[in-house]
Amino acid sequence: MKHLFLALLAGVCLGFSTKARTADPQQVTYSTTSDGLALKGYLYLPKGHGPFPAVLWNHGSERLLGTKQPDLAGFYTSHGFVFFLPNRRGHGLSPGPYIMDKIRQDSFLGFLGGNRKIVELQEQANLDVAAGVSWLSSQSFVDPKRIVMSGCSFGGIQTLLAAEKPLGVRAYVAFAPGAESWGNGALRERLLKAVLNAQAPVFILQAANDYNLGPVETLGPEAEKKGGLAKKYPAFGTTHPDGHWRFATLPGGIAMWGPDVLAFIHRCLK
Repeated sequence: MKHLFLALLAGVCLGFSTKARTADPQQVTYSTTSDGLALKGYLYLPKGHGPFPAVLWNHGSERLLGTKQPDLAGFYTSHGFVFFLPNRRGHGLSPGPYIMDKIRQDSFLGFLGGNRKIVELQEQANLDVAAGVSWLSSQSFVDPKRIVMSGCSFGGIQTLLAAEKPLGVRAYVAFAPGAESWGNGALRERLLKAVLNAQAPVFILQAANDYNLGPVETLGPEAEKKGGLAKKYPAFGTTHPDGHWRFATLPGGIAMWGPDVLAFIHRCLK
C-alpha cells in the first residue's frame, strides 16, 4: 500500500491534470472500411495551437471498458501530445464482429491450427490500426512526423504488428504484448518476427506481477539490439490484472513508467 501511495503521489509530480482527466473526448470517425463499417474513436487535444506530436493508443481485448482511458489522456495531453484512441471493429464505438466472440466461437481453437487462427485474427485487426494512423497523420493539428504508438495486452500485440509496417510512426511502446497468450507458440513467433522487422525503436515494458514475463524477457533483448528498450518494473498492486492493464493505464502505474516512456519518446522524435 505504501508503494502504491508513493506512486500516486509521483503522478501529481508528473503533471497530471484533473481537468484533463475528466474532460470528455471528441468522438470521431476515422475510417470507412471496404465492408462498409464506419470505425470510430476518441480524440483528446492538448492546449495550444499545434501542430502537435501525437500518441495513438491501442486498447486491449475489452469490448467496452477502457476505450476512453482518461488517465492516459490526461498524462499525454498535459505533456503536449494529441491522444487518439481508435476503436477497432467490434470494440467500443465501432461496429462489426468482436474478436473475442470469434475466438470463442471456434471451439477447435488450440487444435487443428487454432493458434495460427488467433494470429490471423490479430493481423486482420491490425488493418484498423493502420487506418487509425492514416487518419491521425492527415489531421491539421497533428505533426505527421511526430507520431508515436502504444498499447497494452491485445493492444501491445497490435502495436508490435504495426511496428513492422511503413506507417511513418517514430516510436512504439508495447505494454505486456501477448502476456496472457504467451503459451501460443504461433503468436510468440509472430511477435518476435515483428520486433526483428520493426521500422522504428520499440520499448517493451511489464510489471513484475503480470500474467507472464515472457514478452519482456524474450522480445525485450531483440528490441534493445535495434535501438529500443526493455524494462521490467516492480510489482504494481497484488494481482495479475493489477500488473497487467492497471499498471499500463492507471495513475499509480503511469507514475512508475511515465518518465521512462517520455524520455524514450523524446529521444525517438529528435
